[in-house]
Amino acid sequence: MAINIRKIKDFSIRILIYICAAFSVFLLIGIILYVLMKGLSAVNWSFLTSVTSVLKGTVGIAGNIVNTILIIFISMVIATPIGVGSAIYLNEYAKPGKAVTLIEYATETLSGIPSIIFGLFGMMFFGEKLGLGYSLLTGSLTLIIMVLPLITRNTQEALKTVPNTYRNGAIGLGSGKWHMIRTILIPSAMPGIITGAILAIGRIVGESAALLFTAGSAKLLPKGIDGLFDKPFQSGGTLTIQMYLSATSEGDFETAFGIAVVLLIIVLGINLTTKALTKHFDVTRKE
Repeated sequence: MAINIRKIKDFSIRILIYICAAFSVFLLIGIILYVLMKGLSAVNWSFLTSVTSVLKGTVGIAGNIVNTILIIFISMVIATPIGVGSAIYLNEYAKPGKAVTLIEYATETLSGIPSIIFGLFGMMFFGEKLGLGYSLLTGSLTLIIMVLPLITRNTQEALKTVPNTYRNGAIGLGSGKWHMIRTILIPSAMPGIITGAILAIGRIVGESAALLFTAGSAKLLPKGIDGLFDKPFQSGGTLTIQMYLSATSEGDFETAFGIAVVLLIIVLGINLTTKALTKHFDVTRKE
C-alpha cells in the first residue's frame, strides 16, 4: 500500500513538472509569436539602415544600432579584463579570509542593486562630477559597474570547476603560477568565462533604465570616421531606449514592436553564439 502511494506521488509530481515546463515553453513561444505578428511588418532594409526623418519621410533605427554596438564595445573592452582578472586573483592568489569574503559579498550585493540606482550614480558621478554629461561614454562606464559582478562571479565559478589535479600536476612539472593559470586554468575555464561575458552583453543590450539617466536618447548616425570617434562623447540612445520612447512619448507602437523584433533576433543570436563558442572552447570535449 505504501509503495502504491509513493508511486502515485511520484507520478503526480512528474506530471506537475511536465506542466510547468510546457507552460514555460508555450509562454516563450506566445511572446515571440505576438511580437513577430505585431512588428515583423515594420522591419525592412530601410528600417535597419536609415534614421527617422520627418523631412525625408523615413523611419529607421540605424543610429540606435550604432549606439548599441558602441556601448557594448566600450563596456566589454574595459569590463572583461577587469572582471576576469579579479576572479583569477580571488580564486588563485588571495588567501581565504575576511577580505575575500567581503569582496565576494560586495560583488553579490552589486549584482542585486536595481539598475536605476546605477543610472542615478552614473549621472551624478560620471556625468556631473567628471563632466562627461549625457554621452555614450557615461552610459558605458555605468554599465561597466553593472556587469563587472556578473563577469567576475561567472569566471570564479568556471575556475572552481577546474580540478585541483590540473594545478598540482602543472606545478609538479615545474610550471610557474602564472604560466599554469595562462596555459591550463584559463583554457579549461574558457566556456564559463565566455558564458559570463556574453550574458553581460545580453544585459547591456536589454538595459534601459540606467541609460536613460546617462546616455540620453539621440538617434543620429555619426558623420564619417571622425564622427564615429567623436560619438562616444555625444548623447545616444540604444535600441531599448528608442523602443521605450516609441511606445510612450511618441505613441508609435509599430516602430516599438519592430525594434522588439530586432532585439529578439539579437538575443537569439547571443544564445546561439554562446552555445557555439562554449562548445568550441571546451577542451574536455576535444580528443
